Amino acid sequence: MQTSPATTRLAPSPTGDLHLGHARTFLLTAALARSQGWRILLRLEDLDRHRVVAGASERTVEMLAWLGIDWDAPPTRQRDDLRPFEDAMRRLADAGWIFACTLSRREIREAASAPHGHEGEPRFDPRLRPPPGDSWRFARGDQSHRLRVEPGEVAFVDQLLGARRFDPSAECGDFAVWTREGVPSYQLAVVVDDARQGVTDVVRGDDLLASTARQILLQRALGLSPPRWWHLPLVADAAGARLAKRHGSTSLESLRATGATAERISGLVAWWCRWIPERAPLDPRTLRELVTPESLRALVAREQDPAARPRVDEETLRWLRDA
Repeated sequence: MQTSPATTRLAPSPTGDLHLGHARTFLLTAALARSQGWRILLRLEDLDRHRVVAGASERTVEMLAWLGIDWDAPPTRQRDDLRPFEDAMRRLADAGWIFACTLSRREIREAASAPHGHEGEPRFDPRLRPPPGDSWRFARGDQSHRLRVEPGEVAFVDQLLGARRFDPSAECGDFAVWTREGVPSYQLAVVVDDARQGVTDVVRGDDLLASTARQILLQRALGLSPPRWWHLPLVADAAGARLAKRHGSTSLESLRATGATAERISGLVAWWCRWIPERAPLDPRTLRELVTPESLRALVAREQDPAARPRVDEETLRWLRDA
């Protein structure tokens, strides 16, 4: 029986400026949350210090507020407190789930028994594991730690896509949970943070579907209950490729500086979703009235065809700036 309110989170990484693809995902997440009476948390996932861009955290918070998105507690940063992640690693080590690994990505990639897995990442074959007995310790710069992944499918039900199955053993093998930098990997960090922040509903891009299976394995190993999953299609660039932060012309910062308004971006999102008949400015609060689980399921069903996914082209950018 659920005793705490349903909760979702916005979890941007401050590795650059937010772009139009982020805007759609975050606007739809916030609108769904408000329509369903969920709490919204803002968590800045800043563990990868080599990719974090100076000032990006502050710009991210500002841009989300400019879009008309609000949240129900002060923003948090993962780097502010590593103790919950360290506690999780001790539990995994005590249960024998993890092992130390001194192999580099290049060595894993070049291993004859490690063909490339999901999206070209090097698969860590169980035969590359070291002999048993090396317990967890804080990374010293010469090792990471990995989760032991046994063969078998992980099944889950996505609220928008329905039943899904993945086999992490075949796709990635034993995956990293603690890095050489002395911080948790993305997979461990998101599992621990979602649990300790009481997140019941995870809404994010469908590029993270395969990660869901890996996170479920970690949740099982840690004795945690999984949240409900909601995976949204991504926005593409003019050529049909996934938008990236390096596409500066699509950044919200750039668009705002050249005349775009939050109302135009909300209207564009609603038009992309086919909830309004033509591109037109729309109050972000009105967007909330259009977003329901049913309207999102219809959107996802339509955009399973890559050709039906919205693209950001020069015409789109001109319209946004024609305020």
